[in-house]
Amino acid sequence: MMGSEFVPLSLTPLLIGTFAAVACALPGNFLLLRRQALIGDAISHVVLPGIVVAFLLTGAIAAGPMLLGAAGAAVTAVILIEAVRRLGRIEPGAAMGVIFTTMFAAGVLLLEQTDTSTVHLDVEHALYGNLESLIWLDATGWSSLWDAEALRYLPPELPRMGLTLLGVVAFIALFWRALKISTFDEGFARTLGIRTNLLGLALVITAAVAAVAAFDAVGSIIVIAMFICPPAAARMMTNRLEAQIGWSVVFAVLSAVLGYVLAGYGPLWLGGTDAVSAAGMIAAVSGMILAVTARFGPCRRRAGAPAGG
Repeated sequence: MMGSEFVPLSLTPLLIGTFAAVACALPGNFLLLRRQALIGDAISHVVLPGIVVAFLLTGAIAAGPMLLGAAGAAVTAVILIEAVRRLGRIEPGAAMGVIFTTMFAAGVLLLEQTDTSTVHLDVEHALYGNLESLIWLDATGWSSLWDAEALRYLPPELPRMGLTLLGVVAFIALFWRALKISTFDEGFARTLGIRTNLLGLALVITAAVAAVAAFDAVGSIIVIAMFICPPAAARMMTNRLEAQIGWSVVFAVLSAVLGYVLAGYGPLWLGGTDAVSAAGMIAAVSGMILAVTARFGPCRRRAGAPAGG
């Protein structure tokens, strides 16, 4: 595909998918090592009703109301989980499962019962996103990257995901030492004066921001897969945290690029006539990468042990 076709039709979806994958994979490493990997799954379920309610109140899909709606849904989820745990006297994992699935189902029902036909917000987009439609029609080729007029019409999801990724990177860089120590030895971190509870909350909030920013573009499937698969695959490759972070970024980028290409051209290579969901294929590729590393990764037998410093 020449630049005149690639830039307007494929460049922005590729970049958005890649930014979303990396933004979710980076905090996913720490969640995985803290044995909280399913928090990413939980976040992707909880944010849906919050986003839908924010849309119903404002009538538009905007980053600010979406983040506020997702934050409100997260607070509601925490309160409900604690209530179910105490009143039902069940273990926290079961309470989390009940609330997360219930809230996600409520979000789906809200989508089905409200008129969202004028925007990309429905059950299908909640699951699969609308990555394929995020094209840059005003671009004419590579020269458009330096054309201020053409850049004005970039899909808004691209700068949003770019800024989100920069924010995630800045958070990890700023709190790297504290995150590293508290992840492997929380007791020692407390003796050093690190407020581990606040740091853990900040990590979850960072993951939630990445999930919300990616949600309407790539859907919940990629969000769930990217929080877990690249970090887990990276864990099979190394016992050092710095190397694990690097491997997870490589696997996230590879999943996004290869998944997007296979979604568009894979069926044609196999004799089909229609493309498949890019989000679904990206998640499938990330799962295949995890399967390969689980079989051939040098640290697969020790994957359950904490990574080293």
